[in-house]
Amino acid sequence: KKIKFNCHQAMKKPLPYAEVSYAPCQELVLTENIDVERMLPIIKHSEADGARILGGGNVLVTGKYHHGGTEVSFKRMHFRGSDWASMEIGIGSHIWDTCQEFRGQKIPVSVNIGTPPAVVMVAATMFPHTVVPYGLDEIGFSGALQGTPVELVKCRTVDAFSIANSEIVIEGYIDTTKRVWETEEGEISQKAGTSPVMPEWTGYLGRDYRGFRFDVTAITHRKDRPMFFTPLAKSFESDFAGSGFREASFFELAQRIARGVVVDVNILNGLAANAGGIIYQVKKRRGGDEGYQRNILSAALGSSQGIRMVVIVDEDIDIYSAEDVLWALSTRLNPATGILRGSVGGIGFPMMPTERTSPGAEAKLGFWYEGGMGLDATAPYSARDNFRRAHYPVDRIDLTRWLTPEQINKAQSYQNEYARTLSRMGA
Repeated sequence: KKIKFNCHQAMKKPLPYAEVSYAPCQELVLTENIDVERMLPIIKHSEADGARILGGGNVLVTGKYHHGGTEVSFKRMHFRGSDWASMEIGIGSHIWDTCQEFRGQKIPVSVNIGTPPAVVMVAATMFPHTVVPYGLDEIGFSGALQGTPVELVKCRTVDAFSIANSEIVIEGYIDTTKRVWETEEGEISQKAGTSPVMPEWTGYLGRDYRGFRFDVTAITHRKDRPMFFTPLAKSFESDFAGSGFREASFFELAQRIARGVVVDVNILNGLAANAGGIIYQVKKRRGGDEGYQRNILSAALGSSQGIRMVVIVDEDIDIYSAEDVLWALSTRLNPATGILRGSVGGIGFPMMPTERTSPGAEAKLGFWYEGGMGLDATAPYSARDNFRRAHYPVDRIDLTRWLTPEQINKAQSYQNEYARTLSRMGA
C-alpha cells in the first residue's frame, strides 16, 4: 500500500547511475563456443509452450540509443540458435521506438539476469508514455527507490552498459535488419498470432510473432554460483514487481490534472496485472471537485496502450478489496452517465486475444483496439449524504470480555476475505 508513493518520489527525483570499472557480473567472461540454452537453465513455463523462453531478462538500452537516458524492460526471447534469439519487442514500447529510429543498424544492449530488486521493478513496469516519455533516465528511478545509485559497467564486447550487480549478463546486438519468427512453427506457418509461445501477463497463452534478431557476443557472470532468476510472465511476483511504478505513474497523471483529488491508486491482480487496468480512490473536497473524476478517467484511458478498465471510487471504498469495489460499482455507478469508453480503432497489445480477433486486427501497423472502459462509481458531491455507509461500532466492542483469543481466532478463520474487510471497517 505504501511502495507506490516511494516509487512516485523516485520518478520525480531520479538518482543517476554510477559507472564502475569492476563488476561482480564480469568475474567470468565467455566469448567463444557460446551456446545459451546449454549454458543457462532457460525453462518451458507450461507444457503447452512452443519453446524454452527467456521472459525475464532485463534488457538495458543506454546512451545515444535512448537520447542520453536509460531504458530497462523485459523482452521475451527464444534462442533458436546457439548464439542468437528472437526478441519480441511490442509496438509502441520505448525499445520499439529505438529500433525505428535506428532502423537498419545493430543496437548494442545487455540482457541482465538477477539484478537488484529496484531494477526488476522498473523493468517489469509498462509505463504510460504520457508520464514517462522516451529518453528519461529509468535506471535513475531504480537508484532513487533503493537509495543508492545503480552501478553500471561497460560491456566487454559491445558499446553498451551492464548492470554491475547482476548475476548473469548476455551481451549482444539487436539487429534491426533481420526479423525472425519466435518459434519454428511460426516460421513454417508464416502466420502471426497462431503458434503458442509461453504464458503471458494477460493470463492467456502467448502467441508467436516476428521479432528482431538478437545476436549474442558474450556471456558474463559471477564466479561463485551465479543465481538464475527471471520472474514468470503471469505470476504474483511479476504483478507485484511491475505494479508499484505503474501505480505511481497513474497517480502522477491524476496529480497533474487535479492535485489532491486522488488519494490512492491500486492495481488488483485480476486487472490483467500490469497493463490491464487501474483503480482510483478520490476524495471530493468541495463541490468544485465534482467532474474531475471524469477528466481523470478520460486521461487514464488515453494514456496507456491497450488499457482495458479504469475504475474510480470514493474514499470510503477499500480499493484493495475487489468485492468492495464491486459493491461501489453496483450501488453508485449510474449506467446512463457513469460509463466512459476510450477511443476505438487504435493499436492494442497483441497479447490480448480480443485485439487479435476483432475487426481490423489485420491492420498493417498493428492490432485493433476496441477501446477501454472507464467506470465512475463515485457519489455526486451534492448528494453525498444519501451515500453514507452504514457503520457498526466495531471500535467500541471488546470481544475478549466474552470470548477467549482462541475462540475469536477460530470464528475469524471462518470469515471470507470480504467479511474480514467489512469487519475492519464496521460496514
